[in-house]
Formats: sequence, C-alpha cells, structure tokens
Amino acid sequence: MEFAYTLKQIDKVALQLLENLDSKTVLFDAPMGAGKTTLIKSICRQLGVKEEVNSPTFSIVNEYKGSLIDVIHFDLYRLETYDQLMDIGFDYYLEKNALCLIEWPKLSLSFLSDYHYIRIEILDLKTRKLILTKVVN
Repeated sequence: MEFAYTLKQIDKVALQLLENLDSKTVLFDAPMGAGKTTLIKSICRQLGVKEEVNSPTFSIVNEYKGSLIDVIHFDLYRLETYDQLMDIGFDYYLEKNALCLIEWPKLSLSFLSDYHYIRIEILDLKTRKLILTKVVN
C-alpha cells in the first residue's frame, strides 16, 4: 500500500493503516521530522487511547491503555547495542498482547519475524508519502 497525505488527513491515514494491519508489530522508518510520532499519536487515538501520547525519545518506551488494544511505543534512536535493547526488556514487551509501534527500528530487526514496515518520505513541506509493506521471515 502506498499513498500521499497531508496533516489534515492523518486520522484517515491512521484508520486506513489499522484496517490493513494483521501483525501486532509495526516499524516506522523515516527521516527526523517526517511525522512518525504524529502518525503514531493518531493511531493511538483510533485505538481509544485517552492519555497524551508523547515520543519516548528519552524513556525509550511508553505504554498506553487503549479501549480496543493496548499500545507499546518504542523510540530506539538512542540505543546502540543489542544489550541495551535487551536491558529495556524488548523481548518481554513483544510477548504482550499489545500493538508494538517502533520508531528507529534498525536495531530490533533481528528480533522480529512478522511485522509491518512503514516508510514515510517527505514530498514537500506539507505532504508525506507512506509505503506500507508486510514482512514475514
């Protein structure tokens, strides 16, 4: 699936993504400022998360209670080693019955076998291109 969108369309995009997911793990790959966290906030709203959703840049992981499913939001930007990933209990989080949304996912790839991969490209100041693929190893 591939399409362009603007910020005004973000909730529609989030809903469309959720309708096309069949894995509980979703990876977000995009340059800084492309809107990964903005899209994740909208996904969380669609899943009934009532609390404020923030980027876990410093906490590395945030958990949210949703009315449809719980959400675990990772930002792995600051992690450099597999040991650091294990220290945060990454494997434990993956076992939970929750939707796992992972920003800066490169370090996590060897731990995953079934996931959706979202690439966001900046087309211009207001427009993004989203590419969704399914990966099964």
